[in-house]
Amino acid sequence: MKLQVPFIQLPVRFDADVLAAEVAALGEEAWRPHPQGYPGNSALTLITTGGDPDSDATTGAMQPTDYLRRCPYLMQAMASLGAVWGRSRLMRLSGHAEVTPHVDINYYWRERMRVHVPIVTQPTVRFACGDAEVNMGAGECWIFDTWRMHHVVNDAERARIHLVADTVGGDGFWQLVGRGQAPGMPRPGWQPQFIAPQPGVTPDLACEAVNVPTVMSPWELREHLAFLFEEAEPNPALGAVQQIAGRFSRSWQALWARYGEDPRGWPEYRRALDAFTQDVRPAAEAVQLRNNNGLLKVLNAIVIRSALNTSGVAADAEARDSAPARASATTGA
Repeated sequence: MKLQVPFIQLPVRFDADVLAAEVAALGEEAWRPHPQGYPGNSALTLITTGGDPDSDATTGAMQPTDYLRRCPYLMQAMASLGAVWGRSRLMRLSGHAEVTPHVDINYYWRERMRVHVPIVTQPTVRFACGDAEVNMGAGECWIFDTWRMHHVVNDAERARIHLVADTVGGDGFWQLVGRGQAPGMPRPGWQPQFIAPQPGVTPDLACEAVNVPTVMSPWELREHLAFLFEEAEPNPALGAVQQIAGRFSRSWQALWARYGEDPRGWPEYRRALDAFTQDVRPAAEAVQLRNNNGLLKVLNAIVIRSALNTSGVAADAEARDSAPARASATTGA
């Protein structure tokens, strides 16, 4: 999700030693290599589709895994944030490893925050986002702007372990964000509230049941298009893209009025998407977004590949756009 600032520290903190003890008790066998095989990156799944600890899926009804149920304080920490949780994991970065620079551009990240709670870390671990860089201290709680280029470097021998939890938010969560503090923008008297462990308490967590539409509503479609156009850099081709997108959204509205998500309408939705893709490509290839991604690439990720999802499986949320290429303002090359 796009934020106004690169980082926000939420006004809560946790007992990192207790969290680390719970994680250590799970054992090494609970960890798996990162699903994309990034060197030095490994994961332990806490919430996923059906609570399957071997799944990295981001769609379907989310449930805690048995690993998370064995960590009551970790569950208490998540419950204290007042959020509805999507796929959530422990993420481990070995010594002298990195999370390579990338921008999260696909549909999954359009409306989700990624919450970080460092459990095992050290001052040499650096998290960069846009033109800002922070060291997230053990037990702190942070969110960041996934729409900007970001990366992490662990310049130490010891592994770094974070709770990395995805959420669309919730009333309590957004209240915490409103009381958060951005680096370099101190708030007088600001002090995170310590959330102490509560022995014997295992809270229920609110988890996603719905996370990807079969057919994107015309209202959601228009919101995504408007966001991308607001993020576009000035370009003579942008007007043509907006005209083509306007015709497409009106066609989609008419199809929605006739079919909604009825499977009988899926072939017509597919034809409309295919025609839009063909029509918009020449102009969209020339337009650049302010986060250094080409408009066509992001339009494909958020709208074209996501507006009709008859399989119920969304694009891989972990596929990194590690080298966004600038589009030519005149030729699209």
